Amino acid sequence: MKFTITREALLRPLQIVAGVVERKHTFPVLSNVLLVVDDNQLSLTGTDLEVEFIGRVPLESSAQSGEITVPARKLMDICKSLPEEAEIEVKQEDQRVLVRAGRSRFTLSSLPATEFPNIEEGESAHSFSVSQAKLRRLIDRTAFAMAQQDVRYYLNGMLLELRPGALRGVATDGHRLAMCTVDADINNADLHQMIVPRKGILEMARLLVGGDEPVNIVLSNNHIRAHTGDFSFTSKLVDGKFPDYQRVLPKGGDKVLVSERQVLRQSLNRAAILSNEKYRGVRLLMDDNALTIIANNPDQEEAEEHVNVQYDSEHLEIGFNVSYLLDVLSVLSGDKVKLTLSDSNSSVLLEELEDGDSTYVVMPMRM
Repeated sequence: MKFTITREALLRPLQIVAGVVERKHTFPVLSNVLLVVDDNQLSLTGTDLEVEFIGRVPLESSAQSGEITVPARKLMDICKSLPEEAEIEVKQEDQRVLVRAGRSRFTLSSLPATEFPNIEEGESAHSFSVSQAKLRRLIDRTAFAMAQQDVRYYLNGMLLELRPGALRGVATDGHRLAMCTVDADINNADLHQMIVPRKGILEMARLLVGGDEPVNIVLSNNHIRAHTGDFSFTSKLVDGKFPDYQRVLPKGGDKVLVSERQVLRQSLNRAAILSNEKYRGVRLLMDDNALTIIANNPDQEEAEEHVNVQYDSEHLEIGFNVSYLLDVLSVLSGDKVKLTLSDSNSSVLLEELEDGDSTYVVMPMRM
């Protein structure tokens, strides 16, 4: 195997592919990236057995076909350290790979391509396409609510729900829930659900550059595979049942508060400075067109913020983890946010005032 490529052409796909590679692994080959040259095209593959990335780069000069694996991080660090527009020559010699650029020369260890695992593809059950911008928006607006290391393993990921003409993402860690629905080219007559693990969701987001370029998604019983122009992404699915999120959505809330989103966000940020560092609790006191935010901590320190809002219901006092409220206000984009509540023991529903595509639920906390 032998090929020549510019630093810039190699660096972006290498960074994306190497992102899934574990630094330390029981199987040494999983610390490597698979390089395959065929028909004047270079493909790079990285995997951790759960997630797989394949990047493809056309080669402008003639190349010798072949395949080999090399340490992913070391190759990426070499590329980063080289000057811009550098011409890189990669050549396999026995069980070594030589990398040359200008006056620099590197010899990397390698492992045979035959040792590199590939994620088995199951039978395709569903396929659809959605614009990269819309899928990126769906992930950006919901991913923060995924659990990280919950024993309820099905919460350590995101529910993707295929609906006729729409794709819905739902994430929850048991304390808050985020939901976003975007238009997609889905012709299913019935609902179809799958849970994509946390790492799969975060890695897929790195693939999406935005814009109207489509991402084509193929689902099997155990995997989700996404294709863009130069990249293919595969992730195993979580084998479990996601909670019935429809039951979590508060219904019948008769108290509505409307606030300027940025004003509320800034007030909560300031109050949070003196909240309990462990529990992060703040109290919201709602009265006629007025909201008071109070935070205190074990050192007897207290913060109090007053915000002008639209609210014409009876007095209500309720406590929340301020981080959960700030997470929601950070991903919303509308000028105004609407909070719908029923009483001090029930969850709050947060939405953009104008017709938005996202809905959020935050459970209260006792103060």
